[in-house]
Amino acid sequence: MTKRIFIWVAHPKAGSLNAALADRYAKGAAAKGAEVRTMALSEMELGDDLSGLARGRAEAPDLAQWQDNVTWANHIMIVHPYWWGAMPSKAKAVLDAALLSGFAYKYHARGMGWDQLLKGRTGDAIITSDTPPLLDTLLYHSPGRRVIRNQVMKFIGVKPRKIVQLGSVKLAAPSKIARWLDKAEAMGAAAA
Repeated sequence: MTKRIFIWVAHPKAGSLNAALADRYAKGAAAKGAEVRTMALSEMELGDDLSGLARGRAEAPDLAQWQDNVTWANHIMIVHPYWWGAMPSKAKAVLDAALLSGFAYKYHARGMGWDQLLKGRTGDAIITSDTPPLLDTLLYHSPGRRVIRNQVMKFIGVKPRKIVQLGSVKLAAPSKIARWLDKAEAMGAAAA
């Protein structure tokens, strides 16, 4: 079966290192025969009307397209920067507005349980940061990696495959960035 991979570049600015990492991931996946769809946060119009939240369907066309891509995919890849201990607020807004009850999960009428409505999918994430990953782990216990793995992917039924943090971006030499790009391409090939 051909792997269907949805890559979301969750950086609010076009032309970022995140976009380059996503391009290389896509290249690696396509080289192994995967079908790839990509969306960039920098090109998404989110709108101000979140009235779809109550109905379980995103109302803004780009949010609906994002949901369609998630539904289509059997593997999801998210690449985002790590700002102030989390993904950018605009990226978080997409998750809030698109991973809705009735689409991504459904709470049980009684008790604390829920159904994971996106089961059967796998996921990868690449997080870029100025904080070196070892320091982030030792001082802060990897909050960005934990959130994307546990409170996003696992919560909705996506099985995390590889969650990596790359940094320090601001201190990285071009040779290190080249290695990160190669790593992204290898991750994409492995996902396919």
